Amino acid sequence: MSDSPTVPDGFRKLPAKGESFFQVLGDLYGRDQADGTLLLAMRILPQHANRLGIPHGGMLATFADGALGINLNRLRGPEIPIVTVNLSLDYLSSAKVGDWLEAHVTPRKLGKQLAFGDCVLMVGERAVLRATGVFSAVANRKGVDLSDG
Repeated sequence: MSDSPTVPDGFRKLPAKGESFFQVLGDLYGRDQADGTLLLAMRILPQHANRLGIPHGGMLATFADGALGINLNRLRGPEIPIVTVNLSLDYLSSAKVGDWLEAHVTPRKLGKQLAFGDCVLMVGERAVLRATGVFSAVANRKGVDLSDG
C-alpha cells in the first residue's frame, strides 16, 4: 500500500533495519523534533485491527514500546543498547483503520544504567494510549546497530 500522498509534511519514511519484530507494524515515518526526539508515526492498516475492527492493543503497545526505546536510546547514545524492563499502559480511546498515529515521547531521566520516559499515542489532538517505560542498558553481544537511522 502506498500511502505517501497522505503522509503529513515533514515526515520521512524510516528505513527498515535488519529483521526485527518491530517491522510487523509496516511503514514507519519520522520527524525530528527540536528537543532531539524523533516523532514516530504510522498509518493504521487493516492488518493492525482486532475482531472489533479497531487497532489491536498489542499493536499499540508495540508501537509505544518501540517509540520509547528508539528515542531513549537515541538520546543516551546508541553505543550501549537498551531493553525494556517495565512498560505500563493506559488505553484512553480507540482509533480506526486509516488513522495517522503519532508517538509523542517525553524522556524523563537518562541515567548510565536506566532510562525512563513517557509516550502518548495521538490521532490528531486525541490521545489513544499513554505509556510509561523503564529501559536498562545491556551489553551488545552481537554488534547489532540499534540506532534509528
